[in-house]
Amino acid sequence: MKAMIVNNFGESDVFEEANIAKPEIKAGHVLVKVAATSVNTVDTMIRQMGKELPLSPEAPAVLGMDFAGTIEAIGDGVNQFSVGDEVYGCAGGLADLQGTLAEYMLADAKLIAHKPKSISMREAAALPLVGITAYEGLVRAGVKQGQKVLVHGGSGGVGHVALQLANYFGADVYSTGGGDNQIELIEKLGATGINYLTETVSDYVAKHTEGAGFDVVYDSVGGANLTNSFEAAALNGHVATTVSMVEMDLTPAHFKGLSLHVVFMLIPMLHDYKREEHGKILTHMAEIVDEGKLIPIVDEERFNLSQIGLAHDRLSSGQAIGKVVVSI
Repeated sequence: MKAMIVNNFGESDVFEEANIAKPEIKAGHVLVKVAATSVNTVDTMIRQMGKELPLSPEAPAVLGMDFAGTIEAIGDGVNQFSVGDEVYGCAGGLADLQGTLAEYMLADAKLIAHKPKSISMREAAALPLVGITAYEGLVRAGVKQGQKVLVHGGSGGVGHVALQLANYFGADVYSTGGGDNQIELIEKLGATGINYLTETVSDYVAKHTEGAGFDVVYDSVGGANLTNSFEAAALNGHVATTVSMVEMDLTPAHFKGLSLHVVFMLIPMLHDYKREEHGKILTHMAEIVDEGKLIPIVDEERFNLSQIGLAHDRLSSGQAIGKVVVSI
């Protein structure tokens, strides 16, 4: 089968086209003909850093985590899928798991679900990693009807899903973005937009919560921005973050009695730990999509498999609106 492989980690031009063996079916797995994949920030980090990241595969490697495609073969013990089913998931591209930048991939059946019926393969491929990340963070933070929820980075991959799911769970949703285009997308997706370039945290906390703060803050920016999240949260509030690799003073969180939830959705893949939870989340998200309550946003630039380096560049440029998707 055709694949794009990485023999040496580094810049976006390291991808090489190759013919490699099609995976053989095994128990508990399905063989998928990949239709589309999407690029996530963690994909670019692995490509750049290689074994400096403990989750990176050994070279030569086939990267790529998200996919949508069609099942071509079923392994022993798999009863919930059939040959010909359209599925989606996040099931490869790290450790010893072959990625999605190939015509076929072997996927653990616990990590996938039936693709939403109402959207295309390209749209479905945009959803798994960011969708699971958004869903897990909101659920762990206990989001519920009537709460005020703030999403940092609501026009980004995780953020644009988090604000829609928070709406679905019945919250009153607000989201930060920088500039008119981002605010326009945020408001189109059902949140009240906050331009962080022109409004301070104290400004928008006073404006939207009468100074009380937000019940849940979902921080898809993380890092130094966690300081803003602590400031924006209500007393005994919850902060969920996708980026916590940072040294910082937790005193503001202490004096507000905040709960901090760190979301690292790759744990089931890396450690073979509760993988079935990802399948359950993807199944529920497919239902939400088909109800018309969740729309994955796909960037307008189109790429094929041999253009994966350009797709990585597009994501790294910061100019993409929504997920960067590659057709296989």
